[in-house]
Amino acid sequence: MNRTLDEVAKLIGGRVVGDGSVVLTGVSGIREAQPGHLTFLSNPKYTRYLRTTRASAVVVDGSCQDLGAAGATPLVVADNAYAAFARAMGLFADGHRPAPGVHPFAHVDPGAALGRDVSIGPCAVVLDGARIGDRTVVHPGAYVGAGAVVGSDCVIHPNATVKGPSVLGDRVVVHAGSVIGSDGFGFAREGDAQVKVPQIGNVVVEDDVEIGANVCIARATVGTTRVGRGTKIDNLVQIAHNVVIGEGSIVVAQVGICGSAEIGKHVVLAGQAGIAGHLRVGDGAMVGAQSGVTKSVPAGEQVSGYPARRHAVSKRLHAALQALPALVRTVRDVERRLSRLEKEGKC
Repeated sequence: MNRTLDEVAKLIGGRVVGDGSVVLTGVSGIREAQPGHLTFLSNPKYTRYLRTTRASAVVVDGSCQDLGAAGATPLVVADNAYAAFARAMGLFADGHRPAPGVHPFAHVDPGAALGRDVSIGPCAVVLDGARIGDRTVVHPGAYVGAGAVVGSDCVIHPNATVKGPSVLGDRVVVHAGSVIGSDGFGFAREGDAQVKVPQIGNVVVEDDVEIGANVCIARATVGTTRVGRGTKIDNLVQIAHNVVIGEGSIVVAQVGICGSAEIGKHVVLAGQAGIAGHLRVGDGAMVGAQSGVTKSVPAGEQVSGYPARRHAVSKRLHAALQALPALVRTVRDVERRLSRLEKEGKC
């Protein structure tokens, strides 16, 4: 879809500097861009590419508009160039959406309720009592279990599972292979046996959440496992029973969150971080990659390492650890010299 720069700038919330009649045909990175492409610059490190890019226009942060390096290339000035460019990508992305209707090879139980313009792909299964909102797409092979609720404008990708009685809000995206509402890992030891604790709670995923591929979100033992509005979850994440994640948080790949942990609003959990059970990570906190959180993290704190501690402290510890081999050599040298002095009777 071709659009003029003026049209794009209006849709992404930017201001044109230069020729707004330029016709755009797509988007690309600043080094790969070709004529007709829109690109962006948000990191001053890449300013030099403004002189060599072949792009027809560049989205820049407001702080970059006076650099003068773009020459005759039109600019779109935005408060946040990266976010504005992301919106522009949506304008040029392939907007293919399956046609509304139930594919002949799908199974939709007569007791399920489908909203307007719902699309159910081949081999998808929607069981009794499930409710699916308007304009939602259930891709081939996906499963919506008995009593599950999926809101409007959602996308359930191939082979994803939404078990009842899970509840998904509006505009939720569940990528391929993810399982929402599997049993929580609950067992009670009785002698040498492990007795399964029935998991009778549910999962609630609020509006505008995106769940990556092969994510597992367990239903609560009792009560609710909850993912707050606008939270984004990367691939291969494990969220255990009765976890609560606040709105607007980011959970990166291979994070594991143990049962009954509470993650606040706008928290960032970096890749492979592990959060022990029954802890709280406060609002706005950041947990570094591969960190092991063994005690609660205050709001706004940045932690890293294992066990996780304040990031500034963790950095000093890592720096000291690098000096450890030299320190060991020094101590051994001192021990040898002291031993020699003792043998010579000088100490």
